[in-house]
Amino acid sequence: MNIQERMLHYHVAGLSIAYIHRYKIANIQNYGFLEAETDKQVNNHTIFSACSMSKFLTAMLVAKLSSQFVLDLDEDVNKRLSAWQVRENESTKDKSVTLRSLLSHQSGIIDPDGSFTELNRLIGYRPMTEILEGKTLYCPTPIEVSTEPGSAFHYSDAGYCIIQQLLEDVLEKPFHSMIKEHIFDPLKMDQSIINMKIAYTDDCSTGHNRDGRVLKGKYPIYPYPAAAGLWTTSSDFAALVIELMNSIQGKSTLGLSPIQANEVISMQGGKDWTGLGVFLNHSGNELEISSLGWGAGFQCMMAALPHSGNGLVIMTNTELGVHQMKGLIGEIYQSWIGK
Repeated sequence: MNIQERMLHYHVAGLSIAYIHRYKIANIQNYGFLEAETDKQVNNHTIFSACSMSKFLTAMLVAKLSSQFVLDLDEDVNKRLSAWQVRENESTKDKSVTLRSLLSHQSGIIDPDGSFTELNRLIGYRPMTEILEGKTLYCPTPIEVSTEPGSAFHYSDAGYCIIQQLLEDVLEKPFHSMIKEHIFDPLKMDQSIINMKIAYTDDCSTGHNRDGRVLKGKYPIYPYPAAAGLWTTSSDFAALVIELMNSIQGKSTLGLSPIQANEVISMQGGKDWTGLGVFLNHSGNELEISSLGWGAGFQCMMAALPHSGNGLVIMTNTELGVHQMKGLIGEIYQSWIGK
């Protein structure tokens, strides 16, 4: 496929692809521009919003801390939460919310309609406790369990907000600090940012709409770091994927045990499409894991075959308005998976 022609077809401003082969980054391909109608070309250092691919990063942190017995995936989260608590109700009478159920979107928590939008400059950044209590326009309804934990799958940003609050309560430091200490620094992900108050650099790409036009705010931020706060390069994110695959083989840099690494890629709650912070596909000859990011001005995807050490990370600074598999990202993925 001619990627540049397909970018024109879909009005994609900028694109970066990192290919993983046998547990190493084999190739990085960059196309287009950081910002439309400028001469700022995408390169290996270009930073994109990873949107919901941030959930994979959060899952890796939880897996590491579980390996160190700091956290227990199957413990009632209320035993570790201090600044905020999951409200007990009829749905939690027999089963408690756990990190496992939160990571796999099976906690029984359903995001309120219209919640978890990008940062509103008039509202600014709000404490996570206020967001979970329903005291902000980011989430105008208090978060609570709507169905029995483990009974159904409901994709939930709120669930990852609870994970963030639990991590901050347990480690007693901001989420972005613990990510830097436990993930970014050991893996040398030097071009990745998780701080909500992001300091824009010349490497940050701007967001674009489906027509390829720059968003009015240029740099849409989601003030929920654990759910959607990661800004990164395709190569940095690929390093995180490689770390998971190496950990499965007992070769972790982070100290992630093979047992916990395999938990990440194992089906949860009897549902064969969801692991911990990743989605699963068993239809091919080998298990495939994936993570998708879709937000204002950006779309991206990670796909990997963890047992053979192959994969790819696709990042764009354009929101196409359709699912990744129905646009340019899907075409690139199909070209890769068909090889």
